[in-house]
Amino acid sequence: MDVGQPAPDFEAEGSTGKVSLSSLRGKKVVLYFYPKSFTPGCTREIQRFVELYDEFIKAGAEVIGVSVDSVSTQKRFSEKYGAKFPVVSDHEKKISSSYGVLNEKGTSAQRVTFVIDAQGVIRAVLRNLKKAEDHADRALEEVKKI
Repeated sequence: MDVGQPAPDFEAEGSTGKVSLSSLRGKKVVLYFYPKSFTPGCTREIQRFVELYDEFIKAGAEVIGVSVDSVSTQKRFSEKYGAKFPVVSDHEKKISSSYGVLNEKGTSAQRVTFVIDAQGVIRAVLRNLKKAEDHADRALEEVKKI
């Protein structure tokens, strides 16, 4: 998926129940994919999104975290770090595949963040950042531009 393309809709179960991208139409959305819950990089990343969450809300954006971990793992990960935003399970790898972020082995998602505008169009794609937690800071910068 690239900038300017419509973001593929999805419905998934996660830490806050069922979530769909289309239900958030009218809001900006930060959709961040990460490889595996409870690993060091992914832990730093969720912690930074949690720290900045109120700023995302003030900027009119919702945050959704996605990995191929199970729903129960996502709930534990979310609870441990106090995420107020949904952390969803892509256990069947459909969301990661539709966004083109499944790793080469097909075992997990790559660390990629999509910033989606209120009309459902991808406005920024963040990948290959030096530190996992930089995704939250950069995503917030991008949200504020739209």
